[in-house]
Amino acid sequence: MTIDTSTTAQPDNGRIEPDEREVEETPLLILRPATGWQVLDFREIWRYRDLLLALAARDVKLRYRQTALGATWVVLQPLIAAALFAFVFGRVARLPSDGVPYFVFSYAGLLAWNIFNGTLTKASVSLVQNSQLISKVYFPRIIVPVSTVFSSLVDFAVALVMMAAIMAWNRVIPSFSILLLPIWLILILMLSVGCGLFCAALMVTYRDVQYVVPVITQFLMYASPVAYSITAVPVHLRVLYQLNPLSGILEAFRWSLLGKGHLDGWAITSSVFFSFAALLGGAAYLRNTERRFADVI
Repeated sequence: MTIDTSTTAQPDNGRIEPDEREVEETPLLILRPATGWQVLDFREIWRYRDLLLALAARDVKLRYRQTALGATWVVLQPLIAAALFAFVFGRVARLPSDGVPYFVFSYAGLLAWNIFNGTLTKASVSLVQNSQLISKVYFPRIIVPVSTVFSSLVDFAVALVMMAAIMAWNRVIPSFSILLLPIWLILILMLSVGCGLFCAALMVTYRDVQYVVPVITQFLMYASPVAYSITAVPVHLRVLYQLNPLSGILEAFRWSLLGKGHLDGWAITSSVFFSFAALLGGAAYLRNTERRFADVI
């Protein structure tokens, strides 16, 4: 047997040149930093829509898992709160309710408040709760807080069905103003998501935010027209009161739902401005800080 020990001739420089076809067919991935003007990259969010839907479905499934009453809490909590508001503000304080039963009046306010509070609360802790996912896999971090909106909308839909039953029982007939209800709902979601994005990004570094947010929201609920009408606020304090961006939206939401109430053009304009500013500002802050999330979360 003869063993051929000859070797393939090498180039003069001693290196093996790669095949030109392999070089041409190799995909090229270029990573560029995000520009300052690109606050919301909707195309990137759309590319990760499957992850967005998966996180949203997980939140809905785990929302009331291992609870005795399950989704009944979505209806039970605002019912109890509306009954307390009706007794304290309606019977004891005797505040005006725009010509509708105070229970219906307060439940309508809670319907709008709960979707704001629920979205803000869940979005603010979403990044910390998904720390293992964030530290291992790349994806647009904004998807995590935004995915919490779906569970809030499910809760809102269930509570809205109960609202329709309460209105029918009390013979409160909505007017054509109910057609504007989706506009106020979108503004509420924009404001809550914007604040949630800012709090979520801030909580990655400062975990104290998770204790501050419930205190602020509790104070904000009583500083907003949830359990009472804006007409109950003294006239000389209304300008200061309307600096709260929720004041115009909540009052407009209740007006659309019940067909009665007080609308103020300045308050609504202010609320619209703050809603857009909160969404863009929260998204910009999260985008500028997300590059260090994996290191500090």
